[in-house]
Amino acid sequence: MRYTGFLAVLALAGCVADKPSPPGQDIYMSYCVVCHGRSAEGDGPLAADLPVPPADLTRLAARNGGVFPYSDVMAQVHGYPGRFHVMPEFGPVLEGPKAMWRDETDAVLETPRALLELARYLETLQRGAP
Repeated sequence: MRYTGFLAVLALAGCVADKPSPPGQDIYMSYCVVCHGRSAEGDGPLAADLPVPPADLTRLAARNGGVFPYSDVMAQVHGYPGRFHVMPEFGPVLEGPKAMWRDETDAVLETPRALLELARYLETLQRGAP
C-alpha cells in the first residue's frame, strides 16, 4: 500500500509542466550573470576582475525613490536612447524584434524587445531601501 501512494505522487509529478522562465531571465542568465551574479547583487564570477565593480541590480528602484529607472537601465545596457554604451555588447539579441515603449517623459520609442524584457525582469528583482 505504501508503494501505491509513492507511485501516485510520482505520476502526478510527471504531469506538472516546468514553469517557463519569465521573459528577460534567459537574457540575464546568458549575458549578465557572469558580472552581476545569480543574485544580481554584483557578485558574479568575473566581478573581482573588473576595473569597476558591477552594480547591485536589486537596489535600482530603492536608489531612485522607489521607482524602477527603465530609461537609465536601458541606457546602461544598450546606450539607450543615444547615451554612452558601457555594458558588453549584447550582439544579435538586441538586433531582433522591436516594440514600441513609452518612457517616463511620455515619448514613444522603438526599442529592442529583448532590452525591454531584460529591464522588466530586473524590475522583478528589486528589494528594499539601500
